[in-house]
Amino acid sequence: MPYRLIAFDAYGTLFDVYSIGALAEKLFPGEGKALSVLWRDKQLEYTRLISLSDPHNPSGSKHYQSFWDITIAALHYSCKQLGLHLSQDDEAQLLGQYAKLDPFPESADALRAIHASDLKTCILSNGNPEMLTWAIDHSQLGNDLDAVISVDEAHQFKITPTSYQLVLNHFPIAKQEVLFVSCNAWDIIGANWFGFNTFWVNRYQLPFEEIGLAPTQVGKNLNDLRIFLKA
Repeated sequence: MPYRLIAFDAYGTLFDVYSIGALAEKLFPGEGKALSVLWRDKQLEYTRLISLSDPHNPSGSKHYQSFWDITIAALHYSCKQLGLHLSQDDEAQLLGQYAKLDPFPESADALRAIHASDLKTCILSNGNPEMLTWAIDHSQLGNDLDAVISVDEAHQFKITPTSYQLVLNHFPIAKQEVLFVSCNAWDIIGANWFGFNTFWVNRYQLPFEEIGLAPTQVGKNLNDLRIFLKA
């Protein structure tokens, strides 16, 4: 069955979450990379704790917090663990940069070409609507997206089935007509388990995880996705 919709993860796939490392290094010399990596890891850990807290609640987790609130909490924890003094100005600079993450160099052209090839496109992200609006406006990607979907609607984070179901709630098509695109292997596993076909953007040339289904297709960046889709 041909694909009708290409659903993109946002952070790590269209937007470079580690681009913040340069600012972190400027503020905390010698600790920038460690801070950016730990911040990202802790951020994801918090989403999983929340989703696991009461996964069968039809209205979402009662412990739900927006991804922005989680991002702030993860920054605070990471600085404490690394023994870094986070001033109010440091925090404002880092969060301001996170709100306007740089897109990857090929993101805009790839998204434009795929959308122009008569395929529907959307984002499905853990990011809350405000965060996604900031990033999309900064990167000027909005004209090539048919929908921007936040798990905020479900109050459950990926990789819960409820989060991936949001795509089908917005686009009444079959699962097999969706190609889900992510740089995050854990996201690819979740989307595969849900029933989507997947394209893993393996930007960092990592081995795939030892559990879960293999991605439908693998590429180094979004230009490889264009080639796969003939867009």
